Amino acid sequence: MQTVVIVIHLMIVAVLIGAVLLQKSEGGGVGMGCGAGFMSSRGTANLLTRMTAILAVGFFITSLFLSWLPGYDRKPSSIIGSPASQSQPAGGAAPVQPPTSGGVLDTLKKVDEQQQQAPSGPQAPRSQ
Repeated sequence: MQTVVIVIHLMIVAVLIGAVLLQKSEGGGVGMGCGAGFMSSRGTANLLTRMTAILAVGFFITSLFLSWLPGYDRKPSSIIGSPASQSQPAGGAAPVQPPTSGGVLDTLKKVDEQQQQAPSGPQAPRSQ
């Protein structure tokens, strides 16, 4: 669902950029040298203005939907009453226990210790 909305959002963005670039400049900005151009009639300007407004509304709606979508399935959780905090004594803090499951750093430490215990052949000195 999110992929479909992203594709629609990107199509709206591409068409919106094109519609803004096709509009005639009111001031003396980028299109200063263009007298009678590709789209010079008044009706075309009204069409492009309406199309830009509709595309802008579509852009805002898809943006809001894409920001709302990740939080749709999120379930509320309490930070006050976790089971681990209830089993601790009230007077003092419990000591911090190291994690029992081996992480990446633990694995790298074990590999480094194994290499230090059994060096095979001459090695370059290691800086500390």
